[in-house]
Amino acid sequence: MNRSAGIVVALVLVIAAAALGFWLWQGREPPPLPPPAAPRVEAPAPTAPEAPQGPVNPVPAAAPVEKPLPPLKASDDAVRSDLTAALPPSAMERLVLEGFIRRVVATVDNLPREQFAQRLSPVVAVPGWPKVTGRDQSLAWSAENAARYAPYMAALDAVDANRLADFYLRYYPLFQEAYVELGYPNGYFNDRLVAVIDHLLGAPVVGGTIPLTQPKVLYEFANPELERLSAGRKVLVRLGPANEEKVKAKLRAFRAKIAKAR
Repeated sequence: MNRSAGIVVALVLVIAAAALGFWLWQGREPPPLPPPAAPRVEAPAPTAPEAPQGPVNPVPAAAPVEKPLPPLKASDDAVRSDLTAALPPSAMERLVLEGFIRRVVATVDNLPREQFAQRLSPVVAVPGWPKVTGRDQSLAWSAENAARYAPYMAALDAVDANRLADFYLRYYPLFQEAYVELGYPNGYFNDRLVAVIDHLLGAPVVGGTIPLTQPKVLYEFANPELERLSAGRKVLVRLGPANEEKVKAKLRAFRAKIAKAR
Protein backbone atom coordinates (compact mmCIF):
# COMPACT_ATOMS: atom_id res chain seq x y z
CA MET A 1 0.00 0.00 0.00
CA ASN A 2 2.83 2.44 0.77
CA ARG A 3 4.22 2.17 -2.76
CA SER A 4 0.96 3.43 -4.21
CA ALA A 5 0.12 5.96 -1.54
CA GLY A 6 0.64 8.92 -3.85
CA ILE A 7 -1.35 7.68 -6.84
CA VAL A 8 -4.57 9.51 -6.20
CA VAL A 9 -2.85 12.56 -4.77
CA ALA A 10 -0.97 12.92 -8.04
CA LEU A 11 -4.23 12.44 -9.87
CA VAL A 12 -5.98 15.09 -7.79
CA LEU A 13 -3.09 17.52 -8.29
CA VAL A 14 -3.25 17.12 -12.04
CA ILE A 15 -7.01 17.64 -12.09
CA ALA A 16 -6.93 20.50 -9.60
CA ALA A 17 -4.24 22.26 -11.59
CA ALA A 18 -6.42 21.99 -14.66
CA ALA A 19 -9.36 23.62 -12.91
CA LEU A 20 -7.19 26.30 -11.34
CA GLY A 21 -5.82 27.69 -14.53
CA PHE A 22 -8.59 27.34 -17.06
CA TRP A 23 -9.46 30.52 -18.95
CA LEU A 24 -12.92 31.83 -18.21
CA TRP A 25 -13.78 34.73 -20.50
CA GLN A 26 -17.31 36.09 -20.78
CA GLY A 27 -18.70 32.81 -19.50
CA ARG A 28 -17.48 30.95 -22.58
CA GLU A 29 -15.19 27.96 -22.94
CA PRO A 30 -13.38 26.60 -25.98
CA PRO A 31 -15.30 23.84 -27.78
CA PRO A 32 -14.57 20.42 -26.25
CA LEU A 33 -12.33 18.06 -28.12
CA PRO A 34 -14.03 15.06 -29.72
CA PRO A 35 -13.39 11.74 -27.96
CA PRO A 36 -10.03 10.38 -29.06
CA ALA A 37 -10.14 7.66 -31.67
CA ALA A 38 -9.06 4.19 -30.67
CA PRO A 39 -5.32 3.76 -31.17
CA ARG A 40 -4.44 2.12 -34.44
CA VAL A 41 -3.09 -1.35 -33.82
CA GLU A 42 -1.26 -3.13 -36.60
CA ALA A 43 -0.70 -6.87 -36.48
CA PRO A 44 3.03 -7.72 -36.34
CA ALA A 45 4.66 -9.57 -39.18
CA PRO A 46 4.61 -13.36 -38.72
CA THR A 47 8.33 -13.44 -38.00
CA ALA A 48 8.35 -10.49 -35.58
CA PRO A 49 8.45 -11.15 -31.84
CA GLU A 50 5.16 -10.60 -30.07
CA ALA A 51 4.87 -7.25 -28.30
CA PRO A 52 4.78 -7.47 -24.48
CA GLN A 53 1.30 -7.45 -23.01
CA GLY A 54 -0.02 -5.68 -19.91
CA PRO A 55 0.58 -2.30 -18.27
CA VAL A 56 4.00 -0.72 -17.97
CA ASN A 57 3.07 0.61 -14.52
CA PRO A 58 0.79 -2.02 -12.95
CA VAL A 59 -1.39 -0.96 -10.04
CA PRO A 60 -1.22 -3.16 -6.91
CA ALA A 61 -4.39 -5.02 -6.05
CA ALA A 62 -6.68 -3.34 -3.57
CA ALA A 63 -7.33 -4.88 -0.19
CA PRO A 64 -10.35 -7.22 -0.27
CA VAL A 65 -13.65 -5.65 0.77
CA GLU A 66 -17.05 -7.16 1.40
CA LYS A 67 -18.94 -4.66 -0.74
CA PRO A 68 -18.48 -5.12 -4.51
CA LEU A 69 -17.89 -2.17 -6.81
CA PRO A 70 -20.98 -0.64 -8.41
CA PRO A 71 -21.24 -0.41 -12.21
CA LEU A 72 -19.45 2.62 -13.65
CA LYS A 73 -22.71 4.22 -14.80
CA ALA A 74 -24.16 3.94 -11.29
CA SER A 75 -21.04 4.73 -9.25
CA ASP A 76 -21.71 8.34 -8.22
CA ASP A 77 -23.30 7.63 -4.84
CA ALA A 78 -20.61 5.17 -3.79
CA VAL A 79 -17.84 7.48 -5.01
CA ARG A 80 -19.36 10.40 -3.11
CA SER A 81 -19.56 8.37 0.10
CA ASP A 82 -16.02 7.02 -0.13
CA LEU A 83 -14.50 10.35 -1.14
CA THR A 84 -16.25 12.03 1.79
CA ALA A 85 -14.50 9.55 4.08
CA ALA A 86 -11.14 10.11 2.36
CA LEU A 87 -11.03 13.87 1.76
CA PRO A 88 -11.29 16.92 4.01
CA PRO A 89 -14.39 19.13 3.54
CA SER A 90 -12.25 21.86 1.96
CA ALA A 91 -11.40 19.47 -0.88
CA MET A 92 -14.87 17.92 -1.20
CA GLU A 93 -16.56 21.28 -1.77
CA ARG A 94 -14.34 21.85 -4.82
CA LEU A 95 -15.23 18.59 -6.56
CA VAL A 96 -17.91 17.93 -9.19
CA LEU A 97 -19.12 14.48 -8.16
CA GLU A 98 -21.58 13.77 -10.95
CA GLY A 99 -19.78 11.37 -13.27
CA PHE A 100 -16.62 11.87 -11.22
CA ILE A 101 -14.64 8.91 -12.52
CA ARG A 102 -15.35 9.69 -16.17
CA ARG A 103 -14.49 13.35 -15.53
CA VAL A 104 -11.15 12.43 -13.99
CA VAL A 105 -10.21 10.15 -16.86
CA ALA A 106 -11.27 12.57 -19.60
CA THR A 107 -9.47 15.54 -18.06
CA VAL A 108 -6.24 13.68 -17.36
CA ASP A 109 -6.26 12.42 -20.94
CA ASN A 110 -6.82 15.92 -22.34
CA LEU A 111 -4.17 17.82 -20.36
CA PRO A 112 -1.40 17.18 -22.93
CA ARG A 113 -3.70 18.39 -25.72
CA GLU A 114 -4.30 21.88 -27.02
CA GLN A 115 -7.54 22.31 -25.03
CA PHE A 116 -9.61 20.65 -22.39
CA ALA A 117 -13.26 21.31 -21.62
CA GLN A 118 -14.10 22.82 -18.24
CA ARG A 119 -17.52 21.17 -18.46
CA LEU A 120 -15.75 17.80 -18.13
CA SER A 121 -13.53 18.77 -15.19
CA PRO A 122 -14.09 17.03 -11.83
CA VAL A 123 -12.98 20.20 -10.02
CA VAL A 124 -14.97 23.42 -9.72
CA ALA A 125 -13.26 26.29 -11.50
CA VAL A 126 -11.80 29.11 -9.45
CA PRO A 127 -14.53 31.74 -8.96
CA GLY A 128 -14.19 35.17 -10.46
CA TRP A 129 -12.09 36.27 -13.41
CA PRO A 130 -8.37 35.95 -14.04
CA LYS A 131 -6.53 39.20 -13.38
CA VAL A 132 -4.53 41.09 -16.00
CA THR A 133 -2.55 44.30 -15.91
CA GLY A 134 -2.11 47.03 -18.49
CA ARG A 135 -3.73 47.20 -21.88
CA ASP A 136 -2.82 46.96 -25.54
CA GLN A 137 0.98 46.59 -25.83
CA SER A 138 1.41 46.43 -22.03
CA LEU A 139 -1.28 43.80 -21.43
CA ALA A 140 0.06 41.08 -19.10
CA TRP A 141 -0.92 38.20 -16.82
CA SER A 142 -1.09 39.47 -13.25
CA ALA A 143 0.97 37.89 -10.48
CA GLU A 144 -2.07 38.43 -8.26
CA ASN A 145 -3.67 35.37 -9.85
CA ALA A 146 -1.48 33.13 -7.67
CA ALA A 147 -3.42 34.28 -4.60
CA ARG A 148 -6.72 33.17 -6.20
CA TYR A 149 -5.46 29.60 -6.18
CA ALA A 150 -4.38 29.58 -2.52
CA PRO A 151 -7.54 27.86 -1.16
CA TYR A 152 -7.12 25.04 -3.70
CA MET A 153 -3.47 24.57 -2.86
CA ALA A 154 -4.32 24.53 0.85
CA ALA A 155 -7.01 21.92 0.25
CA LEU A 156 -4.52 19.71 -1.56
CA ASP A 157 -2.08 20.03 1.31
CA ALA A 158 -4.79 18.72 3.65
CA VAL A 159 -5.34 15.53 1.66
CA ASP A 160 -4.44 12.27 3.43
CA ALA A 161 -2.50 10.27 0.84
CA ASN A 162 -3.03 6.85 2.40
CA ARG A 163 -6.81 7.17 2.54
CA LEU A 164 -6.88 8.43 -1.03
CA ALA A 165 -4.69 5.51 -2.10
CA ASP A 166 -7.28 3.15 -0.64
CA PHE A 167 -9.96 4.89 -2.70
CA TYR A 168 -7.95 4.80 -5.91
CA LEU A 169 -6.98 1.14 -5.60
CA ARG A 170 -10.55 0.13 -4.81
CA TYR A 171 -11.99 2.08 -7.75
CA TYR A 172 -9.19 1.53 -10.24
CA PRO A 173 -11.22 -1.02 -12.25
CA LEU A 174 -13.77 1.74 -12.91
CA PHE A 175 -11.06 4.26 -13.85
CA GLN A 176 -9.71 1.67 -16.25
CA GLU A 177 -13.19 0.95 -17.63
CA ALA A 178 -13.76 4.66 -18.23
CA TYR A 179 -10.41 4.89 -20.01
CA VAL A 180 -11.28 1.99 -22.31
CA GLU A 181 -14.70 3.58 -22.87
CA LEU A 182 -12.99 6.83 -23.87
CA GLY A 183 -11.41 5.08 -26.83
CA TYR A 184 -8.39 3.15 -25.59
CA PRO A 185 -9.31 -0.55 -25.67
CA ASN A 186 -5.67 -1.60 -25.33
CA GLY A 187 -4.52 1.12 -22.94
CA TYR A 188 -4.03 1.36 -19.17
CA PHE A 189 -5.13 4.43 -17.28
CA ASN A 190 -2.29 4.34 -14.76
CA ASP A 191 0.20 4.34 -17.63
CA ARG A 192 -1.57 7.36 -19.10
CA LEU A 193 -1.45 9.13 -15.74
CA VAL A 194 2.30 8.57 -15.46
CA ALA A 195 2.79 9.85 -19.01
CA VAL A 196 0.70 12.96 -18.28
CA ILE A 197 2.70 13.68 -15.12
CA ASP A 198 5.91 13.41 -17.16
CA HIS A 199 4.44 15.83 -19.67
CA LEU A 200 3.50 18.34 -16.98
CA LEU A 201 6.94 18.16 -15.42
CA GLY A 202 8.28 19.47 -18.73
CA ALA A 203 6.38 22.75 -18.42
CA PRO A 204 8.65 25.82 -18.38
CA VAL A 205 8.94 27.98 -15.29
CA VAL A 206 8.30 31.55 -16.41
CA GLY A 207 9.29 34.32 -14.03
CA GLY A 208 8.59 38.00 -14.33
CA THR A 209 5.96 39.58 -16.53
CA ILE A 210 4.06 37.35 -18.96
CA PRO A 211 2.80 39.52 -21.85
CA LEU A 212 -0.62 38.78 -23.34
CA THR A 213 -2.48 39.63 -26.50
CA GLN A 214 -6.22 39.74 -27.12
CA PRO A 215 -6.79 39.18 -30.84
CA LYS A 216 -10.50 38.54 -30.30
CA VAL A 217 -12.36 37.57 -27.12
CA LEU A 218 -9.82 35.24 -25.53
CA TYR A 219 -6.46 36.28 -24.15
CA GLU A 220 -3.39 34.53 -25.53
CA PHE A 221 0.26 34.46 -24.53
CA ALA A 222 2.17 36.98 -26.61
CA ASN A 223 5.16 34.64 -26.66
CA PRO A 224 4.46 32.12 -29.48
CA GLU A 225 6.36 29.36 -27.66
CA LEU A 226 4.13 29.72 -24.61
CA GLU A 227 0.99 29.94 -26.72
CA ARG A 228 1.92 26.62 -28.38
CA LEU A 229 2.12 24.83 -25.03
CA SER A 230 -0.46 22.17 -24.20
CA ALA A 231 -3.44 23.01 -21.99
CA GLY A 232 -1.81 21.32 -19.00
CA ARG A 233 1.52 23.10 -19.35
CA LYS A 234 -0.22 26.45 -19.78
CA VAL A 235 -2.04 25.75 -16.54
CA LEU A 236 1.22 25.37 -14.64
CA VAL A 237 2.62 28.58 -16.15
CA ARG A 238 -0.51 30.47 -15.07
CA LEU A 239 -0.18 29.17 -11.50
CA GLY A 240 2.94 31.27 -11.06
CA PRO A 241 6.48 30.04 -10.40
CA ALA A 242 6.04 29.32 -6.69
CA ASN A 243 2.85 27.27 -7.10
CA GLU A 244 4.22 25.57 -10.21
CA GLU A 245 7.36 24.42 -8.42
CA LYS A 246 5.30 23.22 -5.47
CA VAL A 247 3.05 21.13 -7.73
CA LYS A 248 6.00 19.75 -9.69
CA ALA A 249 7.84 18.72 -6.52
CA LYS A 250 4.80 16.76 -5.37
CA LEU A 251 4.27 15.24 -8.79
CA ARG A 252 7.87 14.02 -8.87
CA ALA A 253 7.48 12.40 -5.47
CA PHE A 254 4.17 10.82 -6.40
CA ARG A 255 5.46 9.61 -9.75
CA ALA A 256 8.19 7.70 -7.94
CA LYS A 257 5.43 5.77 -6.14
CA ILE A 258 3.12 5.06 -9.07
CA ALA A 259 5.62 4.36 -11.86
CA LYS A 260 7.59 1.18 -12.28
CA ALA A 261 11.22 1.66 -11.30
CA ARG A 262 13.51 1.89 -14.27
